[in-house]
Amino acid sequence: MANWPQVRDMEKDLDMCFGCGQKNPIGLKLNFSWDGRVARTEFTPNRLHQGWSGVVHGGIIACLLDEAMSYAARFSGVDSLTARMQARLRRPLPIDELLIITASLTRKTRKLAEARAEVSLRDGTVVADGTATMFLLGQRKEE
Repeated sequence: MANWPQVRDMEKDLDMCFGCGQKNPIGLKLNFSWDGRVARTEFTPNRLHQGWSGVVHGGIIACLLDEAMSYAARFSGVDSLTARMQARLRRPLPIDELLIITASLTRKTRKLAEARAEVSLRDGTVVADGTATMFLLGQRKEE
């Protein structure tokens, strides 16, 4: 792990993160909230996020799940990197529809965290879900 990037060095460019970076011109610009248990954000994909015409690309959906699970760990006080992720896309998702993305930690040990996430429509219909195992890189410093 000696050649792993240092998270503090990576945070210098956090505004350029594809998922949450507010200054990334091609990013998703997700903005998460935390209720003490669940990380939550909303996102409306458009035609720039499609695979097949009018349908959100599966990689974008996987990115939403991954980012949410990372934020669940972040809000829980640890920095992490995704080690393994599984995503289940339950149905094709049309563009231009508001999505609600939620995630929470399900387990945390000294070196690993496990999380689960869901992408739902406004009416609560779950359209994708996922789980991840993340390497814990250390406790977050107070910001």
